[in-house]
Amino acid sequence: MTRLFVFGTLRDPALLALVLGRHPVTQPAFLPGAAVWQAAGHDFPICLPADPEARAEGLVIEGLTEADLSRLDFYELGFGYARETAELHLADGGRVAAALYRPSGPALAPGGAWDLAAWQSAYGAITRETAIEAMSYHGSLSPDEMAALWPVMEARAQSRIAARDRPAPVRGGLPDRAGIRTERVEIGYNGFFRLEEHHLSYPSFNGGQSPVVSRVAFVSVDAVTLLPYDPVRDRVLLVDQFRVGPFVRGDAQPWTLEAVAGRVDGNETWEEAVHREAREEAGLTLWHLAHIGSYYPSPGAVTEYLASYIGLTDLPDSAAGLFGVAEEAEDIRAILVEFEDLMAMTRDGRIQNGPLMISALRLAADREVLRAIQRP
Repeated sequence: MTRLFVFGTLRDPALLALVLGRHPVTQPAFLPGAAVWQAAGHDFPICLPADPEARAEGLVIEGLTEADLSRLDFYELGFGYARETAELHLADGGRVAAALYRPSGPALAPGGAWDLAAWQSAYGAITRETAIEAMSYHGSLSPDEMAALWPVMEARAQSRIAARDRPAPVRGGLPDRAGIRTERVEIGYNGFFRLEEHHLSYPSFNGGQSPVVSRVAFVSVDAVTLLPYDPVRDRVLLVDQFRVGPFVRGDAQPWTLEAVAGRVDGNETWEEAVHREAREEAGLTLWHLAHIGSYYPSPGAVTEYLASYIGLTDLPDSAAGLFGVAEEAEDIRAILVEFEDLMAMTRDGRIQNGPLMISALRLAADREVLRAIQRP
């Protein structure tokens, strides 16, 4: 048995229980001559030596086993921490030796002050949701491998949160999701995307239960699409880029015309993602945003959920050009298309992208309303 001092995110009781797999016994304590800072460029904290009068507040976890420490090491070590031992002061005046996680090198540097309540409000929900998937890999991945997956796990967590917080309107007369029985789930691939084979049965429309069937899901994350529209010039901006899907299918022209699009990152709203992608893919600032629908583009096998928007903006001739984020190997050409030409493209086959087709047709339906909106 041993003790551990936690000074940061693991002071959140729900997160600590997810990481440990149980609710441990804790008591208040502090580390003298140390301070807690937000790690520069991150949303989590680090504990570093400071003025002798300083004190890093936290909790001591009692009665940890080697199995507990294995789970904690798995959660912490891949993010640039190492486990050390220090002498702590307890609230009752006693002193105990306990382990704690401190930066293992210069990669983690102090940023601004760190506050637990502020972190819980801004990041607590997404971190807890991400930790559920992260800890499922304990024993099968190394700490470094798990940490490398964290950004995409966080995006998948954001999708699950959105499914709960922004559900589609309820339709009556359907079976209850609670009646779906999962026997087992097998993971075929796990990276930026994930491939899951679910062996399950589900309630049928006749009131019975289906036999156990195998269904494979390509696990993606929520994404947004944006059709930028200039209501004064009556034109839109489209992006043209290479896509591996048409290439692997054997299409002679694997460059596709699309709306601006991108995934929703962890702890990011759909609207925040739209504005970010407008800047990254086309260098645009939007002055009005109209949500035109949310949908599964291919629900038979793909978990991806799209939120589509039309954004009002200025599209002078100079808006066309080359864009993209170099770190993501994006090679994007932005082109300007007059409204009537856009409509012709929906009919003659030049538009082969589903979200763009939906957005173009919705623009046609709502065009007069959008052109009447006054610019702020």
